[in-house]
Amino acid sequence: MKTAYSKTDLYIKNISFTWPSGTIALSSCSLSIPGPGLWMIVGSNGSGKSTLFKIISGLLKPQSGSIKCEIKPALMFQNPDHQILLPSCGSDLMLNLPKHLSDQEYQELINIALAEVELTGMASRPIHTLSGGQKQRLALAGALASKSQLLLLDEPTALLDLESQNSVLAIVKKLCHRTKDPLIALWITHRLEELDHSDGATRMENGKIGKWVAGKQLRESLEPLAVRRG
Repeated sequence: MKTAYSKTDLYIKNISFTWPSGTIALSSCSLSIPGPGLWMIVGSNGSGKSTLFKIISGLLKPQSGSIKCEIKPALMFQNPDHQILLPSCGSDLMLNLPKHLSDQEYQELINIALAEVELTGMASRPIHTLSGGQKQRLALAGALASKSQLLLLDEPTALLDLESQNSVLAIVKKLCHRTKDPLIALWITHRLEELDHSDGATRMENGKIGKWVAGKQLRESLEPLAVRRG
């Protein structure tokens, strides 16, 4: 597991959040991301994972504690249809690009983003013709086009077939380990086998996050629990 980085880009200390219903989502939760890489969180429903992501992305504010995020986050959901808005791949990506660019500059940036997620040549492709995996990769291309450096992936493979799961995972991992401007990805998963591909993993329970450990180590510790529940 990677642990040595020169800077902390995301640091959360003792944040808490309770919903109006009285449900406690986060309780003195602390988290720091060591640096670029693919970092995974495992937790049962109601453990606070999605609330944590909403706070990191700025959709919610913690009711106590502190958060420092020095890089631009992009939140990606299970269902990419919830964040793809326009009818073609290229037009949808334009929403994430700076304004007042020339047509040529727009096209160049769109082509670069599509190439990074293995959708080369698909700028004019209608959204409705894409598979679920291609839509998820397009959502990822949107994050890249917006110059986000922190990917918040909330079970991004939950609705995909095995081939598409592996494709999305491989692309995110590649982006986190590229030589120039590697990304930080914080990935929520319920698929224990995905943990083996992470740079570090942790378990979230009762609104708190544990320590980072090797993904394989966490998988091996959780598999017996999964079997008993099954």
